Amino acid sequence: MLIGIIIRWILNALVLYGISYIVPGIYINNFWSAMVVVVVLGIINAVIKPILVLLTLPINVLTVGLFTLVINGLMFWLASTVVKGFVVNGFWPAFEGALVLSLVSILMSMIDNHLQAKNS
Repeated sequence: MLIGIIIRWILNALVLYGISYIVPGIYINNFWSAMVVVVVLGIINAVIKPILVLLTLPINVLTVGLFTLVINGLMFWLASTVVKGFVVNGFWPAFEGALVLSLVSILMSMIDNHLQAKNS
């Protein structure tokens, strides 16, 4: 289990590092900064995001959950203010980066679930 968490952490850091080359306005100094960003994003998403989702529940209902994408972008942007060596120049790069990171994370989870089901 611990090895799985470490592998997922490294894969997410690699994806984030790759995003910095794809999305204009997102810059990461080095891979170690990406590793720290992934940890900070995890903490932010575990602590602050649920509170924001609850506070914005009416607008989330009106937008059929699409406002959650905006919250994800804001959490990504917030991480850039916390971690030195990680720069996000504005909301739209943060939105795009968070969207790509979320999609790749979902894909990795689907692959992981498939592999676990196959091994059972």
